[in-house]
Amino acid sequence: MHVHKFEKIWLTFGVAMLLVFLTVIGVSAFYLGNKPPSCLATIDPEKVDTQAPFNEPGLKKVEGKEWDYELVYVASAFAYQPGEVEVPFGAKVKVIATTKDVIHGFQVAGTNINMMLEPGYISEHIATFDKTGEYLVLCNEYCGVGHHMMMSKIKVVEQ
Repeated sequence: MHVHKFEKIWLTFGVAMLLVFLTVIGVSAFYLGNKPPSCLATIDPEKVDTQAPFNEPGLKKVEGKEWDYELVYVASAFAYQPGEVEVPFGAKVKVIATTKDVIHGFQVAGTNINMMLEPGYISEHIATFDKTGEYLVLCNEYCGVGHHMMMSKIKVVEQ
């Protein structure tokens, strides 16, 4: 069987690129220890109500960090806690969220905040609220028959 010279070149190039790709992925995953963000922090889903900061969901001012406020959310059977929260205009907020029961989505309409909440994991996102108004928090991951009623509000107000 005769293989043309150009076919040999392209075959060699393809195999070489595959080896480079697998080497880069391997070095990144094993040597550098890169992991998906959801693997960074865990929590026992049965003890969410008793562990800080989820025992007191809501907005809290923090000092000495790169963000001004922490906004803690707990998702459970077709509801978010808190149901409504006021955030000061221009505040840099770290949203910290988890769920007690099943997988939920956490999307703040009109912003780039979009997280998947999984039982046993803590999801975090830092955002700056630079427009006043009301932002609707929606579950964008089907979680059961009451999924369509699962929402919360973030009101951004001037202070």
